[in-house]
Amino acid sequence: QVQLVESGGGLVQAGGSLRLSCAASGRTLSSYGMGWFRQAPGKEREFVAAISRNGGFIHYADSVKGRFTISRDSAKNTVYLQMNSLKPEDTAVYSCAARIQYVPVYGSSWYEERDKYDIWGQGTQVTVSS
Repeated sequence: QVQLVESGGGLVQAGGSLRLSCAASGRTLSSYGMGWFRQAPGKEREFVAAISRNGGFIHYADSVKGRFTISRDSAKNTVYLQMNSLKPEDTAVYSCAARIQYVPVYGSSWYEERDKYDIWGQGTQVTVSS
C-alpha cells in the first residue's frame, strides 16, 4: 500500500513562492495518476492540479493556471507542486492524492473526481499573507 507524505508548506507573503513535495513510500507511484487538492476553512476540497502516470498529461484548475506547476520524479517517487505568484486566496491545506491508473488518462475530468482517488496524504498548510 502506498503512503503519501506532503511537505513544503508554510507562511509566505503574497507574490512569493513555495514548492510542495509529496513523497511516496511502500510502493512505486508509477501506476498512479497524481493530484493536488486544497481545502480552505469553511470550503469544500477543490482540485488544483494533476499529472498522469507517465507525465504526459497535466491539468490545472483555472485559478492556478500559469502560476502553479506540477511535476513528478519517478526516481525519487515524489510529486511536486511549484507555486509561484501566490495570493492570499491560495491559503489552504494542500493534499496530494493517488488514483490507480492502468493506462495514462488524457481527460481533464478524470483527475477532478476527488472521490475517486484511492490514497491521500495528511496535508500541509499553506498560508499567504497580504
